[in-house]
Amino acid sequence: MLRARTPWWLLVLLVFSGCQCGDPNVGNATASFRPQETVVEFGRVLEGTQVRRSLTLVATGRAGVQVEAVTQSPFFVVVSQIVVPGSGTGTVDILFSAGNEPVTGELVLTAGRTTATVKLTGVGVRPLACVPQGECRESRFDLESGQCIESPQGDGAACIPSSRCQQDGRCQAGACVGQPRTCDDDNPCTVDSCSPTQGCVKADVVCPESRDPCKVGVCDRNEGCKVVDAANFTSCGAVDCKEAKVCLSGTCRTVTPPEGFVCAPATPCQGEGTCSAGECMRPDAGDLVPLFRAELGGEPVAEEVGPVVLADDGTVYASVCGGDAGCRLAAYTESGLLRYESPYEDGGVRTLLTASDAGVVVLAPEALEAYAPRGTGELRWRTSLALGDATVDGGITEGVPGTGVGRVALTTEGDVLTHVTWWSEADPDAGTARQPLRSRLVLLSADEGALLAVSAEEDGGGVARLAVDDARGAYLYTPWDGRLAFTSWTAAPADAGTAMQRDALTARFGVAMERVGTTPDVGRVSRSGYEMEGNAFTSHSGFASGPAFGPTALADGGVASLVLEPLGAAVPGGAPSLALASGRLLAGARAFVDTDGGVPVALDWDGGARTLSPLAEPVLVTPGGSVGHAFALVCDRTDGTACPVEELRTVLRSFSSDDGHVLYEVDVLPSPTLPGTFHDAALLERGAVGVLADAQLPNGDRQAWLEWFISGQKVGMCSLEGSVQVAGAVFSGEVMHVVLRRNGVWLLESYAVGQTVEGRGWPQRHASPSGARRTVR
Repeated sequence: MLRARTPWWLLVLLVFSGCQCGDPNVGNATASFRPQETVVEFGRVLEGTQVRRSLTLVATGRAGVQVEAVTQSPFFVVVSQIVVPGSGTGTVDILFSAGNEPVTGELVLTAGRTTATVKLTGVGVRPLACVPQGECRESRFDLESGQCIESPQGDGAACIPSSRCQQDGRCQAGACVGQPRTCDDDNPCTVDSCSPTQGCVKADVVCPESRDPCKVGVCDRNEGCKVVDAANFTSCGAVDCKEAKVCLSGTCRTVTPPEGFVCAPATPCQGEGTCSAGECMRPDAGDLVPLFRAELGGEPVAEEVGPVVLADDGTVYASVCGGDAGCRLAAYTESGLLRYESPYEDGGVRTLLTASDAGVVVLAPEALEAYAPRGTGELRWRTSLALGDATVDGGITEGVPGTGVGRVALTTEGDVLTHVTWWSEADPDAGTARQPLRSRLVLLSADEGALLAVSAEEDGGGVARLAVDDARGAYLYTPWDGRLAFTSWTAAPADAGTAMQRDALTARFGVAMERVGTTPDVGRVSRSGYEMEGNAFTSHSGFASGPAFGPTALADGGVASLVLEPLGAAVPGGAPSLALASGRLLAGARAFVDTDGGVPVALDWDGGARTLSPLAEPVLVTPGGSVGHAFALVCDRTDGTACPVEELRTVLRSFSSDDGHVLYEVDVLPSPTLPGTFHDAALLERGAVGVLADAQLPNGDRQAWLEWFISGQKVGMCSLEGSVQVAGAVFSGEVMHVVLRRNGVWLLESYAVGQTVEGRGWPQRHASPSGARRTVR
């Protein structure tokens, strides 16, 4: 039997060329890869968003391969292990989480001994805050250009009307048209109105103040205003522990106070006083403790006799210069936290005028500026005081325009009413001072500072005073001729914006009326009568409302007129001051005048053997209009020689508005023997007057006191700790904010007053004292 034999050489060949079981390159099939791109670009990506890109991996052999992908923030790999089949492809997904700057990175790909890197690039873009420049427009950020792109909204699109007196707005032909908002609460004891900037505004009806101190006016929802008895033991005159005048059953009676009778109210630094053995006994008083204290970081600036500090709607404002920030508007919360510091554009000085929820109005060189009360306090508008320079024939009249404290007032809607005077240039070489040439009233919108209305020009001018009556209009007092005049306005319908008014002016006069510009002349008025030189109007007797400045008034492209109606009563020789409450004006610290006209009631400033010099401001009128408070410097010298400063005293005199007689007089300086300075005062509820004053101590330091006066008596006083230099103060709510210097550092400090500041009447209006117009004397 034959057997086949395998050749020996074939066995050797099989041994040396047999299967290599651990080698991935089976049968020479290699396992490797390569990325299809060397760079992955993510492009421009919005900050805070992520973008995904895919990278293809190509197998370079017939065998499959597993690739590991690794990168670093802000790039991320979705799946780090990628299987690439033999002769096929795989995909690695990469995320880019965008910041706000360009970035580069690397993607590292590894499989066995093979490594490849891919460059990653991306640009993070922080979007602009795109705010539409008008109603019924939408603005979006374009990523590629890095700019805001604006486009109109279609008719019928929902929108928010610019006026808070409208609601349920819909776009119509590029304008947001809403339905009128109803503010009537069906309560006869409230005055309801609508402010374009605030919405519905409600204020309690101020019932007439009774001349009888034991009767009070109250409003009943069913009966309206009526007079009722004051609460028993309400003070109706002087009170001490020997004898007290108090109300009992609606009648003022003189009684002997019993033991324990409250003879002095509590103050923030001292408990109430009670009668003991015929004497008013009080616990010792301590220093007032500040509610907060904040460094201003510079020196406060203010116009002469202008406010150093304002307070409105929970915010306290000061104009400050110095330090690294230059001149700026500083705003603080009522708890002392810095809300913002808004630098003035040119770094120059600005002085405070007034504030509301529509903005903070400051005086710039030959211009008014308004800054936002919230946010970063950005400049909302700047309007040149030269806006009334242009004449109809295109010429420019001479003079430098100016206004200032007491000549700028806010309407209920926050619109700005200002009395502007044009002055000649002073010539120091010739020894001539500047002289007033002409003047006029100007009304600017709250939101843009755009021109709403002007009065006719008048010859002359100077330091006037304005007072606003929310229910009627505004009163103007011009001390240089003693005139009192009234003007009123009718607000334009809520769908008539300031842009419409600017367009009308442009159409008529061929010049663009922007935020800073000029306006046409609407005539000149002489003191002998009112005669327009273009748009004629006749003089009026009694009182008449000024013409409306809505679409009707603007239909022919004209600008609305503010008509000044003389009251028929003059107060010559008065100081620049004006106060108002319940139909009574206190003009020039000289006389009461009814807002309906009539004969002025002169104040009794007879000082006997003393010399009394009334201060221009503050002057205060009680909410019912029955009592006026004014201050005066007093010198006791009778030999005709000048009174040195250290001998001057400051007194508060209270006058009856019925006949001007003196009700009370009291020295308001803290010490009866030390010289001092009166700084500010405010009406408080329940007939009290709060006073901030200081005294010069024997060592030359000055210490300040907050004092309370009722019915001509000082019922309490609290010292501010330490030696201070007071620049100014404002009373707001139940707090007094004061700007002062301690140890060379300017501070804003806040102190509890212990009573609520009276918010009715002018200059303390709308429950806000931002109309206060006083500073260091």
